[in-house]
Amino acid sequence: MSGRSSGLPAVCFLLGLPRSGTTLLAHLLQHHPDIVAPPEPWLMLALEAFGRVDHRHPAGSSLIEAATSEFLGRIDRTIVSRAFADAAYNQYLAEAGKRIILDKTPRYWTALEFLESVYPEAPHILLMRNPYAIAASLKSTWGIPLRAEGSHSASVSSLVDLMLRLPDGIISSLADLVLGLPRLVAHRTRPQTQSVQYELLVAHPDEEIRRLLTALGCDPAAVTSTEVRQADYLRTSRFGDRKILERSAIDQSSVDAWQSQLSVEEMQTVTDLVGAEVFLELGYEQELLHAQQAGVLDTRGEVTELYRRTFRTWWDLRMTKSRALSASSQAGEPAHTSWKVSENCDVAIEMLRGEIARLEQILNNS
Repeated sequence: MSGRSSGLPAVCFLLGLPRSGTTLLAHLLQHHPDIVAPPEPWLMLALEAFGRVDHRHPAGSSLIEAATSEFLGRIDRTIVSRAFADAAYNQYLAEAGKRIILDKTPRYWTALEFLESVYPEAPHILLMRNPYAIAASLKSTWGIPLRAEGSHSASVSSLVDLMLRLPDGIISSLADLVLGLPRLVAHRTRPQTQSVQYELLVAHPDEEIRRLLTALGCDPAAVTSTEVRQADYLRTSRFGDRKILERSAIDQSSVDAWQSQLSVEEMQTVTDLVGAEVFLELGYEQELLHAQQAGVLDTRGEVTELYRRTFRTWWDLRMTKSRALSASSQAGEPAHTSWKVSENCDVAIEMLRGEIARLEQILNNS
């Protein structure tokens, strides 16, 4: 990565699912005197959503979206987004007195095409972690349930019922595994992308950090230690892994903790959510074998694909419902309009439930 002689900011995007260790990696990389890593900017997600506002906005959300879409439709929106991002990143770099900004925002998996269109030349660092360990961290840190309460099986229908009762924030965490992980796996082939395995980072931090710094055009000799130093910059932020504030060394026990934190039923759910082929493609054969020896069954790829279709449907319905309610609210339509939107969503969900029930019957009879 070159310097800033062109006046453009040197930006690197650090990608990885929530609870995969991105805060740790960003913290270690910014030990280098050239690098600054804000806790989590989320900047590119906000730019991608520019013009879409809450339906309660006093100026009228649908009017704002329509007006900005009409205006930006006459110009190159990518150039506008790049200009704004450049200005924001440059100012942050100037304040920090650094050369490279590391934008670590876990849910950038939802906007990979947008990142590519705005910053096609930017290097990416992709951090991957054992999906069982990610799920165990979701459970222990945020209380994300991996099976329905009182359910002794990890059936597709029981998890779908659970989905429909839980807040969107919790379901989004499961969507990271179901929808986000496959997208990040496919992203590994992108040019200028450095892949890192969490387990290797924890076991050999010096080697991994030196490798990444070299790829970023930084002198690796400028970092003399990969100890977990003070992370006071995280204390004033709502984002990033708070556990790093309590540590003075890398926690190697985090690699195998999932084996005692997840029940067989929960491991089955994670295996079905992610898909055995993803475990194998990422090099987690031994972890998959451990789960199978504990009692996890191979339910074939149909269940994983059904989960993906279910979460895509939920995702699309959530966006459709939000926009429809926003538009009807601005138009001053009566309350029954929102009932109609909800009813249409319910019909789609019931159709999906029927398909799930049919597939489960096939699986049970096979």
